[in-house]
Amino acid sequence: MIKSIFTIMAALLLSLTVTAVNATPVDTYEFKSVENQKRALGLAHSLRCPQCQNQNLIDSNSPVAQDLRLEVYEMVDAGKNDAEVIEFMTSRYGDFVLYKPRMEAKTLVLWLGPVGLLIIAFIIGFIFIRKQRIVATEVVEISAEEQSELDKLLKRDDK
Repeated sequence: MIKSIFTIMAALLLSLTVTAVNATPVDTYEFKSVENQKRALGLAHSLRCPQCQNQNLIDSNSPVAQDLRLEVYEMVDAGKNDAEVIEFMTSRYGDFVLYKPRMEAKTLVLWLGPVGLLIIAFIIGFIFIRKQRIVATEVVEISAEEQSELDKLLKRDDK
């Protein structure tokens, strides 16, 4: 009885220790309001980690992402709006931190490229299908000599 209580207490203490080791100051940040927390988490989800490159600030475990998460949290709690936070991040790390790039002259290819490729694919497909139809509808006429030779071959195959 005492041994089982001791085992349960040890397991509980171990589980609390393990979870405390994984907690970081960024993960335990206390916001001034629930609205600020939602806004900050939304911003951190929309910003890419400069070190990991394919993860947002929330999903990344890198030290850079932890620092940037904390920076975003503090800026939101300080009363800065989303545009100011994004402007700060892009001025510091460039447009790379944005998952959705801005519509500018230098990013026009990113926005219009897929549409352009789709239009080109439709044009090529249309031309290809049209050529196939033209080739299939052409009637090839053969001479009487070629027709008699064909008849002989077909009669020979029937036997």
